[in-house]
Amino acid sequence: MYKVENIVAIITALLLFGTAYEIVYHALFSASEIHEFSGWVLVLVAALILVPFLFGRYEVRIGTQFNSPSLTAVGKNFNADVLSSTVVFFGLLGQFIQFPVDRVAAIIVAILIAKAGWGILVNGMRVLLDASIDLRTLDTIRATINNDPAVAEVKDITGRNSGRYVFIEADITLRTPDLERAYQISERIERLIVKAVPHVDRVIIHYEPRNPTKIRYAIPLADHEGSISRHFGEAPYFAIVDINVVSRKLERTEVIANPHQHVEKGKGIMVANFLVTFKPDIVVTLEDLSGKGPGYVFADGGIETVQTDADDTRTFIQRSIENL
Repeated sequence: MYKVENIVAIITALLLFGTAYEIVYHALFSASEIHEFSGWVLVLVAALILVPFLFGRYEVRIGTQFNSPSLTAVGKNFNADVLSSTVVFFGLLGQFIQFPVDRVAAIIVAILIAKAGWGILVNGMRVLLDASIDLRTLDTIRATINNDPAVAEVKDITGRNSGRYVFIEADITLRTPDLERAYQISERIERLIVKAVPHVDRVIIHYEPRNPTKIRYAIPLADHEGSISRHFGEAPYFAIVDINVVSRKLERTEVIANPHQHVEKGKGIMVANFLVTFKPDIVVTLEDLSGKGPGYVFADGGIETVQTDADDTRTFIQRSIENL
């Protein structure tokens, strides 16, 4: 059902090839005849060229808008009619001024018609052979998946066209080991992909929990020296800490400023959404975030929240490495 439009497009391409053949055949082998006619005939033929031109432009625009191969092919077929009418016009003009140019013009137009037909044929065959969707669309899908905070890694993405419809399959790694939570995340990602890419008919997400080689912590800081802040939303800084699970060593520490520190209302959720972009595995606080807005944001992203009684990041990191 999905590929009927592309079959129509291929048939249209074959008809264009037939049109180009007929034009070339008559241009090369038909006898030249000069007929007398009024100049009004040239005006009438020129006016008739406008009709298929407007129809062709409209069909191509609508076909592109709705990703319809058959409408686009019909529009290009109208464009071929424009070229054919142009041949007639220049042929008549040549006869009118006693300068035969119809054969040369006919061959040039036949080449243009054949080129248009080839483009339609290639696009139609790509879909019938389930060719992959274009790289730009794949990049859009990859970026959409990566932007979800619960995604640890995008392992593979494949997609194919079938008519105007797009089918997508992705293998991803999630931060959460909870299967029910992973299912909810995959459904959310599917909705985001359908919103980001037009004409998506089906999205299949294969997900598995991550087997981490490092753990990333986000810790609210009261100062640059590493003191842990007692208030999550009002912390002026945050430390992003990476600890290698295999070597049990500190890999990286980065201190970032809190851009929402002085916001009067809803700063906790705004700060949580800001931290989510750094994709931490665990958010460490002195206060309990469960049942609060930031806690829900982190849970939605598959990010664990833990409380600590450590006064500074150095103490917390040392304890964390010892407990690996």
